[in-house]
Amino acid sequence: MKLAFQLAYKNLLGAGLRTWLNAGVLSFAFVVIIFYNGLIDGWNEQAKIDGINWEWGNGHLLNEKYDPYDAFSIEDGHGKLAADKQENLTPILIRQAHIYPNGRMMPIQLKGIDPNQKTLYLPTDLLNQSKADFPVLIGQRMAESAKVKTGDDILLRWRDKNGTYDAATVTVVGIFETNVPFVDGGQFWMSIEKLREITLLADQTTYFVASENYSHTETAAWHFETQEYLMREQTKLIETKKVSGSILYIVLMTLGLLAIFDTQVLSIFRRQKEIGTYIALGMTRWQVVRVFTAEGSMYSIFAVILGALYGIPILWYLSKIGISFGTDGTEMGIIMAERMYPIYGLGLVFGTIVIVVLSATVVSFLPARKIARMNPVEALKGKVQ
Repeated sequence: MKLAFQLAYKNLLGAGLRTWLNAGVLSFAFVVIIFYNGLIDGWNEQAKIDGINWEWGNGHLLNEKYDPYDAFSIEDGHGKLAADKQENLTPILIRQAHIYPNGRMMPIQLKGIDPNQKTLYLPTDLLNQSKADFPVLIGQRMAESAKVKTGDDILLRWRDKNGTYDAATVTVVGIFETNVPFVDGGQFWMSIEKLREITLLADQTTYFVASENYSHTETAAWHFETQEYLMREQTKLIETKKVSGSILYIVLMTLGLLAIFDTQVLSIFRRQKEIGTYIALGMTRWQVVRVFTAEGSMYSIFAVILGALYGIPILWYLSKIGISFGTDGTEMGIIMAERMYPIYGLGLVFGTIVIVVLSATVVSFLPARKIARMNPVEALKGKVQ
């Protein structure tokens, strides 16, 4: 085997430009595969961190009547949880309401939250600092949609638990920026005690956000959704993107491997006398097959080395400055930052190297099998068909 690689190495270096053209095409596929997977992994990691910090926490404890995907369940989807079971939980109450910015009517979800909470990144401390009668927080996307800014007063209308309409002027005391559209679009945040007061829903909560120290125990009328369960949609989206990206991998790998395959076929055809000489000198046919297979494998090794020379600085640079797509995912309803930072794990890099090397080896072996059926005398004459 050592002899096979030594001969393959000398033959490839002797081929000159042809060798480096094949290695260059394969190295491009190698770098693109790592880049795309790193970008998807970076997006996934960043989205999970943002989702945990802004919305999911360590899980949600929901009232059994509340369904996050059913707006009609908001009316009755709330209940009271014993005080001794609320440790490490942040209560959130949801009610439907309307606002009237600049003479327009907009439906919103009015969410009450504990202003002293530390579980989520929402700047709820601004609610405590404000001296307004009805202070509220909104996200940047909501502010742009309603065309309001910090300090603006907006007319708010809601219904209490008896179905009676009421209205008041609320003051926007803070506008926060987030990559998580589910805490921004169409939502107003206020103190949960204030919301309970104006809706006559004393001690009522729609769901709780768990902190890292929360330990769940089964509770009647409440069910717990784990962090992994809340991440399921984001995880499925990432998996879908990876599957769609595999089409790109296949195209690029096919181009690189096709170049190697054609080179091997042509090489075997043109080097028949060399093959016959190897056999005449005492090498078995399968030893000669190993030589030509090793040549194909070394294309992939050269490709990895070449790809590392230009790929490492490029990928490192992109991982530091990030990649901007000119927009974030809020418009599409997904968690995606405006600038994403690729993550290149060792598993991704070494896994890609293994795939490239194995693929090149198999593609090189396929045409090399013909050598095992060659007649050495005919090969020396260069007359093998």
